[in-house]
Amino acid sequence: MRTQVAIIGAGPAGLLLAHLLYQHGIDCVVLEARSREYVENRVRAGVLEHQSVDILNAAGVGARMMKEGLLHHGIHLNFGGESHRIDFEALTGRAVMIYGQQEVVKDLIAARLAARQPLIFEADSVSVHDFESDSPQVRYSIDGQARTLECDFIAGCDGFHGICRSSIPAAQLNVFERVYPFAWLGILAEMPPAAEELIYANDDRGFALLSMRSPTVSRLYLQCHPDEDPAKWSDDQIWGELRTRLHVEVPGGPVLQKSVTPMRSFVAEPMRFGRLFLAGDAAHIVPPTGAKGMNLAIADVQVLARGLQAFYREGSEEDLSAYSATCLSRVWKVQRFSWWMTSLLHRFDDETPFDHRRQLAELEYLVTSRAAAQSLAENYVGLPLAH
Repeated sequence: MRTQVAIIGAGPAGLLLAHLLYQHGIDCVVLEARSREYVENRVRAGVLEHQSVDILNAAGVGARMMKEGLLHHGIHLNFGGESHRIDFEALTGRAVMIYGQQEVVKDLIAARLAARQPLIFEADSVSVHDFESDSPQVRYSIDGQARTLECDFIAGCDGFHGICRSSIPAAQLNVFERVYPFAWLGILAEMPPAAEELIYANDDRGFALLSMRSPTVSRLYLQCHPDEDPAKWSDDQIWGELRTRLHVEVPGGPVLQKSVTPMRSFVAEPMRFGRLFLAGDAAHIVPPTGAKGMNLAIADVQVLARGLQAFYREGSEEDLSAYSATCLSRVWKVQRFSWWMTSLLHRFDDETPFDHRRQLAELEYLVTSRAAAQSLAENYVGLPLAH
């Protein structure tokens, strides 16, 4: 089989790229190792920057998001027993949308299937070859039958643990990484949100976050040790700890899911190797404190789609040549913000009393200085995309 662009991974990055290419008449095949049921139900990020919302709407896949998503005009920072609101609307004129990543994936899969475009789930033994030549190949198998997909370009949108980045010679990669000494114990609960907007809490017992996925489903997090066993936390313990750290009356409800999320910052440079392009989590990971993972993936594929459109429309490789540098400029700004939010709100095992007092002083400055609050708001609602 032959196509113009082979896309590895059916997460938000791969599916959105496929949709953007389809709208410009560029053929592509999407290969996904997991089942459709799995990718449509894995719970991930839920905050969309205003520009991500605009991109999804412009692509014609935002109707359900606009109907069911929750528009948020600010967040709350709770510390020292008090709550302080950061007003995005007043500071930036922008807002964010609460809409789960799995819902974005469902919308994009529906659009792909409605267009009758190739989307192959449960592809086994996927491997990429000859991507430093003009004739890349992707090999895979379906039901035990080996197949080869010839293409012009390969888009590696297969996540942090995918095969695309690991197929690049290690000597050609510059890897930057920071692993944090804590994780998040996250729960999905059948409970109306206990607040209208997200609450980020810095407490002596550790960080906590009150978030939501819909008017009837809440997503909540507690700072914990990386090796924490979620099964050892009873529902009553979790609800009690959330109330203590958030300083909010959280009514509780049936817990649908418990999981532990490790915290790391990771960047692989460059994001292009010959005709293999990395996008989304395949190229970078941010700690979830800044709510940027899915937004970075959307920004990456917008740049990549534009470059591929110019190549097939005009024969120009200028945008493709600039892909890595263009994306990394934004990636590192977002890494800085996510690191800053994480450092501001979590307790560190090795922190001194000086460290903690400095942290509280920074929080107090943040909520009393318009300039500081505006900086947070600008980054949270989304820095400008590359043009």
